[in-house]
Amino acid sequence: MFAISLGEGAELRPIEPWQAQEFLAHIERAREYAGPWVPLTTLVTDLESARERLQAHADRQAADTGRLCGVWLDGVLVGGVFFRIFDTATESCEVGVWLEPSAAGRGLITRASRVLIDWAVDQRGMHRVEWMASSANAPSIAVAERLGITRDGVLRESFPWQGVRHDMEVWSVLAPEWRKAREERAAAGDGGSAAR
Repeated sequence: MFAISLGEGAELRPIEPWQAQEFLAHIERAREYAGPWVPLTTLVTDLESARERLQAHADRQAADTGRLCGVWLDGVLVGGVFFRIFDTATESCEVGVWLEPSAAGRGLITRASRVLIDWAVDQRGMHRVEWMASSANAPSIAVAERLGITRDGVLRESFPWQGVRHDMEVWSVLAPEWRKAREERAAAGDGGSAAR
């Protein structure tokens, strides 16, 4: 299994079905914080549903239609990044993220998302990477902004979730834009690395 350092004791690595117990414990810690925005928090309620959800992601990875990675901080699973949509025919994908409150404010999701987007653009030839967030989800929008992703527009009241119809913001970055921004970060001394 691979592990990519995100710096400061954090790593990005796959979450696999055999880790269902650890995944369930993490979702329990994340449920209240991420629940208003992340449907995953209602789908994983016990060990069986945790295993089923992880197996579904493993199946999507095997079919080349998705990928799920966890963010570990000091050896504890604290969040995740994944491709909700991964379409090689249209060369477009959508990144989704979540985090538990103990890890918020450290830049982990920003750094993990950079790794995922770098891989999609550089290794898989994705041309368009999307980021969708409820207009009320300020932390997710802040990550999109830090990543340098452009706000395309708003799908008004398009996502009914927990009794509320959310306006969903569509953000995107195109491969040439992503590469240029990475070069600019490197020239500015950031190095463009995942650990920054």
